[in-house]
Amino acid sequence: MVRSGTVLLVLSDRNIAKDRLPVPAPMAVGAIQTRLVDQSLRCDANIIVETASARDPHHFAVLLGFGATAIYPYLAYETLGRLVDTHAIAKDYRTVMLNYRNGINKGLYKIMSKMGISTIASYRCSKLFEAVGLHDDVVGLCFQGAVSRIGGASFEDFQQDLLNLSKRAWLARKPISQGGLLKYVHGGEYHAYNPDVVRTLQQAVQSGEYSDYQEYAKLVNERPATTLRDLLAITPGENAVNIADVEPASELFKRFDTAAMSIGALSPEAHEALAEAMNSIGGNSNSGEGGEDPARYGTNKVSRIKQVASGRFGVTPAYLVNADVIQIKVAQGAKPGEGGQLPGDKVTPYIAKLRYSVPGVTLISPPPHHDIYSIEDLAQLIFDLKQVNPKAMISVKLVSEPGVGTIATGVAKAYADLITIAGYDGGTGASPLSSVKYAGCPWELGLVETQQALVANGLRHKIRLQVDGGLKTGVDIIKAAILGAEASASALADGGARL
Repeated sequence: MVRSGTVLLVLSDRNIAKDRLPVPAPMAVGAIQTRLVDQSLRCDANIIVETASARDPHHFAVLLGFGATAIYPYLAYETLGRLVDTHAIAKDYRTVMLNYRNGINKGLYKIMSKMGISTIASYRCSKLFEAVGLHDDVVGLCFQGAVSRIGGASFEDFQQDLLNLSKRAWLARKPISQGGLLKYVHGGEYHAYNPDVVRTLQQAVQSGEYSDYQEYAKLVNERPATTLRDLLAITPGENAVNIADVEPASELFKRFDTAAMSIGALSPEAHEALAEAMNSIGGNSNSGEGGEDPARYGTNKVSRIKQVASGRFGVTPAYLVNADVIQIKVAQGAKPGEGGQLPGDKVTPYIAKLRYSVPGVTLISPPPHHDIYSIEDLAQLIFDLKQVNPKAMISVKLVSEPGVGTIATGVAKAYADLITIAGYDGGTGASPLSSVKYAGCPWELGLVETQQALVANGLRHKIRLQVDGGLKTGVDIIKAAILGAEASASALADGGARL
């Protein structure tokens, strides 16, 4: 068609029927893009996608990233039109449609900015994605050029999913479930922190009974396969070790940290409670990037880990001196490539005082550290921090992503003492839903890559590895240790227990 002069290729899933399954739009776009490039015809045609499957900014980003020239989300527009017709939205058509388009555009700006890209033309066909859980045949045909480190769903699996969806769609008497992707819905998609898990966790910490903890742990450890580590089973060894020879609990506690949560993300009371709890058992709490009240220094309420983030909020010589560990946050697992933002209405006089700012002013941490553009720059910052507090360990927090092993090797050569690998399944109240669901990678992949890279470069003995992201029970920690981690950090479970 393109050779014969067609310049607009319109891919549409409008004409679906009961026995006529659509090809998922990203797969169709990726396959056609690859074929046109192979035949040196891509510059002669535009790919227009008319689809019901594009709803949020991530969907648009995937289609654009794999080759779409333009996207017409007809079902989104029809749904909005129906909401206007039924007066569910008290605005006119034009305003509603423009608001939707503006929302999608702002989401795309955010996604592109994470990769340092400022125009759609530069982002189109960039394939800046990682495929997690796709068979090599699918990646090779439809997503050529995307990183894929593990196997997964085949074309047959996609066909079966489409058949199941079609059966549900054509049931006249039963409406389609909303699914529960973004918010827990009973009977819908499984959520790691569902009401039963939260209830049993809070019951366990309030009662202190081991039987209550076992109920919580059973819900977590026997859940449906939700993460990569759920596919790994621990097999008992042939020769059991006497319990007396196992590292005592007092030593194990030293390997436990709370992940970074600032005052602002947490109330001062919750922040202090976590610090007191960790100090009482010999673990470490992390101040987050919002500074810390000097009144807590030298008391049982001090956070032994002090974080230095891109905004440098609350970072003073006194802040650094009162730390056992100073953590340089390069990125955050739940929203890699994004900075932090504390809305102005949350910047109370107390928080403004801690962050050396003004009440009511929105505080933004930029995505990059503006003084770190190379490993040498990082080494300089590590050196400077050690001059302020020679006794403190220096930690660098990295995000699980392809190539993190190479970065970790550089961090080790910059004389850091500790590396934290943060996975996507961590949580933060400051992360947009699109980032929570679609940004970052499992810590299992990043941890293994980092372990292997450090060993290969003869640096593993020089640095300590920690993992962070969605850890809930001892089984998670054991699996992380087997993959290479010597320490672990958790946040949501600690915060949930506190609440």
